Amino acid sequence: MIPIYDDNPALGKPLIVVTTIVMCVMIWFWQTGLGYQESNEIILSFGLTPAAFLGNMEQVGPLISFFTLFTSMFLHGGFMHLAGNMLYLWIFGDNIEGALGHIRFIIFYLTCGLVAAFAQIISAPDSTIPMIGASGAVSGVLGAYLIFYPQARIRTFVFLGIFITFLRLPAILLLGVWILGQIVSASIANPGSPGVAWFAHLGGFFAGMVLGPILKKPNISIFQKARTKVKEKPIRIRFRK
Repeated sequence: MIPIYDDNPALGKPLIVVTTIVMCVMIWFWQTGLGYQESNEIILSFGLTPAAFLGNMEQVGPLISFFTLFTSMFLHGGFMHLAGNMLYLWIFGDNIEGALGHIRFIIFYLTCGLVAAFAQIISAPDSTIPMIGASGAVSGVLGAYLIFYPQARIRTFVFLGIFITFLRLPAILLLGVWILGQIVSASIANPGSPGVAWFAHLGGFFAGMVLGPILKKPNISIFQKARTKVKEKPIRIRFRK
């Protein structure tokens, strides 16, 4: 299932979400423009390596390991990695930024990213593989969205065997299936192996569920009922005689 957009009007302009997306895209273009070897050096220098962070190996590059907690959130390993994270941030992030406000959303986003990073470090403290990507912080956005807007409808691209269709799924179903998939994957995967940082996703998601209600605006309630942006009109097809 791939979400396309949510039928849930945002409160205000998502300035931080847009800025974050632009930054990640620009950094990715810069990174890929350097070439394969130089791009790998950037990942080694600015990605978060658990073993280096814990002092079990020498940190590559000029940064103190602590700062890679933040720089790693803005690096991505490939186009699909970038596109997936930015798609989810664009769909769900505007509502969370509206519910928290710009400054609190920055605090929320970075804190979820930090919790995600520490969750991955704890799961694989001896790993020498750099962790990069916004997925931990974006997972926090998903967790908060589930708390604030569980009934919101998400237009979703669904594969059903050889058939493809679009469905308007409630957020609680879409995100429930998503987090269940993360839990199952984390339970069977080797945390220190290359690939997806499943424990980072889990840490970020549950951090978002907790931090969202704490940082929300006073006039924003949790577990809101579904709202709609526009009333969808049925598609009519007329055949010529």
